[in-house]
Amino acid sequence: MYLLAMRIIQDCRKRNTLKKIKDYYFHKAKSDGYVARSVYKLEEIDKKHSLLNSGDHVLDLGCSPGSWLQYTAEKVGEKGQVLGIDLQGVKLSLPKNVKVLQADIFDMKVQDLEINGSMIDVILSDMAPKTTGIRDADARRSYALNQKVLELSVSLLRSQGALLVKAFQGEPIEQLRREFSNSFAQVKLCKPKSSRSESVEIFLLGLNKK
Repeated sequence: MYLLAMRIIQDCRKRNTLKKIKDYYFHKAKSDGYVARSVYKLEEIDKKHSLLNSGDHVLDLGCSPGSWLQYTAEKVGEKGQVLGIDLQGVKLSLPKNVKVLQADIFDMKVQDLEINGSMIDVILSDMAPKTTGIRDADARRSYALNQKVLELSVSLLRSQGALLVKAFQGEPIEQLRREFSNSFAQVKLCKPKSSRSESVEIFLLGLNKK
């Protein structure tokens, strides 16, 4: 009976801790003027790896609701350009250097994703498939989606460019990591602090395109 009570207390504490973390980033995003808490995942990775720079051309896949667009537009500045793609619309007032298309990347050609007819410095993808709750199945779906992004990066990214994708932890992540290594000099796995500890999401970063 005592052990059961202790487990209940521990579970409650864990849930309360997770709730506090969720509330912290939710309220921080609201206070900072961002539309979603996911912005802090990108911010942490960017600060650690110097991903985004002034004047960059950036493609943001799976950009809705738009927090990554907001952050990226600030980082690239007026001389940079950002193109966002998502199946869902983005209901935000964004700077002039940001363009958003409501579309499916599987229906788009490479030329549709170019920015002003030129190659891209950074591709960001926060895309995720519809989940089934079956971890292996969801990981495979995520892998197939990221394969498409990696395929696009071959034609779209300039030499020394970077690619950041969201993936699901599981067996396919190692295969994806090996495939990244064929195209990028450096490949890193990133788990930002703002990503919930119980989440299976992880980010794969390819730096210095070969």
